[in-house]
Amino acid sequence: MTDVTLPEPLEAVFAAHTDPYALLVGILPAVCEVLQSDRCFLHLRNPHTRIYRNLCWRNVPDIPDTSTSGWEPEEQWEKDDPMFAAALRLAPSIFVEDVETAGPEVLNVEFERQNFGHRALIHAHVGQDGLMWAVLQPCLFGRPRQWSETDRAVINALTQRLLPVAIAAVEAAGV
Repeated sequence: MTDVTLPEPLEAVFAAHTDPYALLVGILPAVCEVLQSDRCFLHLRNPHTRIYRNLCWRNVPDIPDTSTSGWEPEEQWEKDDPMFAAALRLAPSIFVEDVETAGPEVLNVEFERQNFGHRALIHAHVGQDGLMWAVLQPCLFGRPRQWSETDRAVINALTQRLLPVAIAAVEAAGV
């Protein structure tokens, strides 16, 4: 399904780019604008080879940059990260209001602290037919966040729209 209307800043990115990679890079600051978040990154991956690339945009340079310099082999993060395990199963996207108070069935707080440093996040799963192609992760630092029904609807619509773009970007990269 690709006919879902998104907020104007997101629709503008889809309208401005035909190249899948350029669209994915361009969508990250728009997601931050729409969701008023501090950082957004996209874990783009080939589900067949487990080769990935992280694209990242952040509001200020003090926030950790999760970008990779190119395509890399994934580790088996699902062993330490319940959210990554959920993404691999294509469970519904996860909306974490506070990393510090979320239960261990949702996330591994030490893993989050060590690797990401955020306080609130959305772990949005992009995939179909049992294949996870990407995780979109808008997040906030230093404060919890209650994610609204509008936030949830935007993410659910956006993951649908990003699916064919993510697949095309991975296929174009040939990884």
